[in-house]
Amino acid sequence: MKYLSEYRNLEATKKLLDELHKITTKPWNVMEICGGQTHGLVKNGILELLPENVRMIHGPGCPVCVTPLNLIDKAVELLEQGVIVCSFGDMIRVPGSKKSLLEAKAEGGDLRILYSPIEAVSIAKENPKKEVVFFAVGFETTAPANALSVLHAEKEGVENFSILVSHVLVPPAMEAILDDELCSIDAFLGAGHVCAIMGTQEYVPLVEKYKIPIVITGFEPLDLVQGIYMAVKQLEEGKQELENQYARAVKEEGNASAIKVIQTVFEVGAREWRGIGEIPNSGYVIKEAYKKYDAETKFGIGNIKVPENSKCIAGEILRGIKKPVDCSEFGKTCKPSNPLGAPMVSSEGACAAYFHFSNNTI
Repeated sequence: MKYLSEYRNLEATKKLLDELHKITTKPWNVMEICGGQTHGLVKNGILELLPENVRMIHGPGCPVCVTPLNLIDKAVELLEQGVIVCSFGDMIRVPGSKKSLLEAKAEGGDLRILYSPIEAVSIAKENPKKEVVFFAVGFETTAPANALSVLHAEKEGVENFSILVSHVLVPPAMEAILDDELCSIDAFLGAGHVCAIMGTQEYVPLVEKYKIPIVITGFEPLDLVQGIYMAVKQLEEGKQELENQYARAVKEEGNASAIKVIQTVFEVGAREWRGIGEIPNSGYVIKEAYKKYDAETKFGIGNIKVPENSKCIAGEILRGIKKPVDCSEFGKTCKPSNPLGAPMVSSEGACAAYFHFSNNTI
């Protein structure tokens, strides 16, 4: 299968790993931003095959993991108000301050699991006497589809549809991590699917300001090893550049049509991140022209604020300060069947990756 099977080639991956071992002479900390990359590294055993001097740090690039407790509580509140809440499946078991969406559904809430936000618009058309809200979560990758659902609802004249927005952006998160006094990161692997939408130019200022290599990287084993190799090679040679390992999917200018849809409905604003707090200009908010599709405004739930779970160190894990196995609750009180925080239940969460695929000692 073109662009897939060749990036799972064992011999090619081993050869590149050998080259990585040859060029590595100093200790380096490399952060992979995306949770999908974290799962690829752990599931394929790549962490154990890297040189001892190359330490991978897991970043905040899991949209479910960084969605704050108050957004979960807002979605639960909507269910308890009798609203039909639609969501992707990976959100339903994420714990809020009191319950998850799945638990609210068990208590009688009308929760629908969908594959596309456009489906939620159809549900609203089919149920004109009910309010329908789509839980719009994600990084830049899912923003076009969520924005398109708003435009579709407007075109179809659907007044009983709105979205609960929790869209966050990668570059501001990287900047917040680099500004943290505990930061020890020497290079980044950028999230390939985000860059497929947004392009690569947003990362140039980060490279220039922080003098740090950023390599846009894919998700298959060879992608990941090659991305690490490119980052370490730069570090060993004293370079700080933006490179694109994922050139088969990522173009410098990104996807112009997708960007246009995003910019029609959303504008950049402050966003709260689970375990991290509010980061200025780190997410999308609905523009004034489309406020009638903003569920927080429509249902008056914007003032719901709750503290994070004190037993969960998700914030430190998402900032790369600690690994899942550093948590005293990992694999004990916190398991996929009973998660204390989103990183243990999300399909892209670092804690879930370690629980399912590692020997828990990495």
